Amino acid sequence: MEEFTNIFVGEETVKADSKIIYDIAIIGAGPGGLTAGIYAGRSRLKTLIFERLSPGGQIAVSDQVDNYPGFPEGISGKELTDRMEKQAVRFGAEIVPDEVRKIKKEGNLFELETASSGIVKSKAVIIATGADPVKLPVPEEEKFRGRGISYCATCDAAFFKDKTVAVVGGGDTAIADAIYLTKFAKEVIVVHRRDQLRAVKALQEEAFENPKIKFQWNSVSEHVIGENKVEGLEVKNVKTGEKVLLKVDGIFVAIGTVPNSNIVKGLVELNEKGFIKTNQNRETSVKGLFAVGDVRDTPLRQVVTAAGDGAIAEFSAENYIKNLEYIER
Repeated sequence: MEEFTNIFVGEETVKADSKIIYDIAIIGAGPGGLTAGIYAGRSRLKTLIFERLSPGGQIAVSDQVDNYPGFPEGISGKELTDRMEKQAVRFGAEIVPDEVRKIKKEGNLFELETASSGIVKSKAVIIATGADPVKLPVPEEEKFRGRGISYCATCDAAFFKDKTVAVVGGGDTAIADAIYLTKFAKEVIVVHRRDQLRAVKALQEEAFENPKIKFQWNSVSEHVIGENKVEGLEVKNVKTGEKVLLKVDGIFVAIGTVPNSNIVKGLVELNEKGFIKTNQNRETSVKGLFAVGDVRDTPLRQVVTAAGDGAIAEFSAENYIKNLEYIER
């Protein structure tokens, strides 16, 4: 009797057959993985997308996406990725709520060891596992995580209505978070280790013009102060060594990302920070294994670049599969 694993897409129940061989297995249902799924489905390839959390990736929690083409008024990250998910499913991609724990290549096939679906086999694999935020480098981070320290402004901003909060970081995400937080907080203090921001000019201009946003330049976080919740953030000036206590009720952190590449450590070539190295076809050092989006060694991590990666990786994977089939004849 064949073994099946029930999976859910929206309100429909579909089945992933662990006995068949998929053309493409995609690990991660963010913009890169979903775009690859759309292209693979349109090419009538048997496509399976694994997602251990919920489809959409990190951008799904963004309140507003203003730099994705085609939406002049902007669009929420949730709505954008929901549309991508529906499009991938419409063209036949199956989305499985499961975690891939190990990948190995046996001959010309990849074997994916999953948490609940058993061993799934595929001719090609696209890694789209994304990256997680870098934790605030203070001794008290674990104690106050969820008690005032947050890594998601759109998730937690409403808890800080009429309060003072700090945003740690100076890139696009940090400044976009600071601007969003002004809808709730009475004051937002941006703590940045340099004397100028790294965010794009449009975000910088908006932040500088916002009377609720203040800046603590040349400063790094030293300690979080409080009993059971955040009551302050001690920062140190990197030029003078002077320490200042900022009285804040919350701390939102946006200081970089750590790639979710553990699944392929020892299998493919990574850079010094753990991001997956690929060629222009988004192929890794292992033939038939591709990487897209934030987990890849790339100079820009945006929805539009992840989507572009997904399209390129699927096209490359499709050609790889065609060559495999030609060789096997």
